Amino acid sequence: MKVAMCDPSLFTGRYDDSLCAAMAAEGVEVTLLGRPMRETDAIVPQGYRYEPRFFRRSETLRQRIGEGRAFRLLKAAEYGLSCALGDLTPLARADVAHMQWLPLAPADRIMLRRLKGRTALVHTVHNADAYHADAGVQGRGYRGLLDMFDALIVHGGTTRTALERQGIDPKRIHVTPHPPMRLATAGTEDLAQVPDAVLPRLLFFGTIRPYKGVDLLLQACLSLWSAGHRFELVLAGKPFMDIAPLLDSVHAAGFGERLIADLAFLTEQRLDAHMAKADILVFPYRHIDSSGAFLSALHHGKAMVTSDAGMFAGLPEEVAVRTPAGNAPALAQALLPLVESAAIRQALGARARTYGDSMGNWKDMALATIAIYRSVTGK
Repeated sequence: MKVAMCDPSLFTGRYDDSLCAAMAAEGVEVTLLGRPMRETDAIVPQGYRYEPRFFRRSETLRQRIGEGRAFRLLKAAEYGLSCALGDLTPLARADVAHMQWLPLAPADRIMLRRLKGRTALVHTVHNADAYHADAGVQGRGYRGLLDMFDALIVHGGTTRTALERQGIDPKRIHVTPHPPMRLATAGTEDLAQVPDAVLPRLLFFGTIRPYKGVDLLLQACLSLWSAGHRFELVLAGKPFMDIAPLLDSVHAAGFGERLIADLAFLTEQRLDAHMAKADILVFPYRHIDSSGAFLSALHHGKAMVTSDAGMFAGLPEEVAVRTPAGNAPALAQALLPLVESAAIRQALGARARTYGDSMGNWKDMALATIAIYRSVTGK
């Protein structure tokens, strides 16, 4: 079987790489189609091919013009042309074209129309609200795209229920649980670039977007700091929102030395170093279906504090401390015992690691995905 895996912007590169390698190990001929690799990417294809099919011109100009409005417009224009006029042969000649992410719904509709009937179309719906209500034109018409696929893959009941409520035929929805992931391991140099903790350290990592609740986390931390509790907070990742006022509020309150901000697209090794040096990992999301960040952190065996949104609501109570989504005071209350007690942190961390070890693996994911392909191709 020949599969074209498509993630034009590499939104979930670690997921893509893990799944493609696992399917290749089962004898599937897989090509992952994305953009040119960046320094922060850690994809090393094992048994499958990688083809930088999208955003080749805009990526060439990225370092020269930056990532501001001009770059985003250039990317949108280039992607639109690729979808409307580009060579889709690698997708059309595959038995299955599997779309991981659809980065620009109006353009994606054109591409899917060109592919419909030429190959089986499968899409992984990582979150039912793919753009978390803040994408504007990017996500306009996304719901309509779902009707064009032969099969939709989701990672849990939350997403399945949300799609059914949107009128999707349940027969086209397939649940394949998301296995834990491992980022590229931090080396000596990566660890040296992240300062050692001098107080119990909280870590938020990954892209910073409104739905992820960083503002709630900072509110909770300010209330605890103001009450005399001593700990550090690290924010590690690229902001996709204006966080300057949030950082200013910490400095204005006199707690700037407690905050470490590593704000950029970070390599997987750098993120892994941050996790290794943290004591508590915090996921204060307002809404989410499935969190790759959470699943990539379990093996570190660190105490976890999450909201009760999406997949977090279904976690066993002993794996993570859950708080009501959107509630900063409740988050502060949940953090306090962990900040104050190393024993509690260690116990929670051990249970998180055990939970991760008990979850499914990528071979299981590959076999389930291949079965879905066969159901829509008859092969």
